[in-house]
Amino acid sequence: VIPAFGSLHPLRFSRVLAMDVTVVGASNTDLTAYVDRLPAMGETLHGHKFQVGFGGKGANQAAMVALLGGRCAMVTKVGADSFGRDTLQNFKTLGLNVDHVLETDQAATGVAPIAVDSKGNNSIIIVNGANDLLSVSDIEKAGDTIRHSKVLVCQLEIKPEVSLAAMRIAKQAGIQCIFNPAPARAQLDAEFYTLPTVFCLNETEAEMLTGIKVDTIEDAEKAGRVLQERGCSAVLITLGGKGSFLLDSSTAKHVPVKAVQAVDSSGAGDAFVGALAFYMARMPGLGLLEMTQRSNEISAESVMREGTQKSYPARASLPASLFE
Repeated sequence: VIPAFGSLHPLRFSRVLAMDVTVVGASNTDLTAYVDRLPAMGETLHGHKFQVGFGGKGANQAAMVALLGGRCAMVTKVGADSFGRDTLQNFKTLGLNVDHVLETDQAATGVAPIAVDSKGNNSIIIVNGANDLLSVSDIEKAGDTIRHSKVLVCQLEIKPEVSLAAMRIAKQAGIQCIFNPAPARAQLDAEFYTLPTVFCLNETEAEMLTGIKVDTIEDAEKAGRVLQERGCSAVLITLGGKGSFLLDSSTAKHVPVKAVQAVDSSGAGDAFVGALAFYMARMPGLGLLEMTQRSNEISAESVMREGTQKSYPARASLPASLFE
């Protein structure tokens, strides 16, 4: 009988700790209201549906890795409340390593009230709660898990210094890293550009960081060049229904995606990042361009269903060609 992840002692069973991906990031409970249109400032609208789901950029990305069949560890902090207990159970159900899913009684589990309109557009407010208490010390304790992974994924829903600490560990150990600078910030420490293998962001985040409004493919390339000048090895800008734009030392290419009927775009960017992490860990021979194409397809699948993690496709429901 193979013991559950949480029962393994990291020193005695270090081989079992080998992960495809470790995600360091936030866990939130999504509180989603569906409305015909998003409200204007000061306006009250009636919605027609409400649901509670699991979210947080880090948790979403880890869920996507697991649903594709990757071995994934989650490093996060939740509150000592019902949302936190449900989050932990969800991680276990997904098969994530939960050795570093920590609990605190000093703050509530993070929440994200979300409004989604009839076209699938959304507006999100994030209350970080316990996520803000994830510390550099917590990351140091998770250092062996990071070092025993093929890919690390970090974002900005936790304190920047915490993500940096994880990325430094990965860099020193020669581990690949995806950094997703979301939610957007106008200023970033210079190391955020130089530490990751892939700097992956959307149009809004690209504009926030570079001052270039990304409306066209040409705009995406201009923004990517600015980020390269700051030290990024590879830049991936997701463009919603237009696909993605990849820029690295040998490629500057728009990667389109098939048109789909969007129902709910919540978490689509996280689905893309999680899929990319899976491919980098499990199918490195594909090359970044092909990985981007396949991640586009998986992300597009997620927008055709309501919810965040619950909209993510499992490997069995996807074309076999995505895994060949």
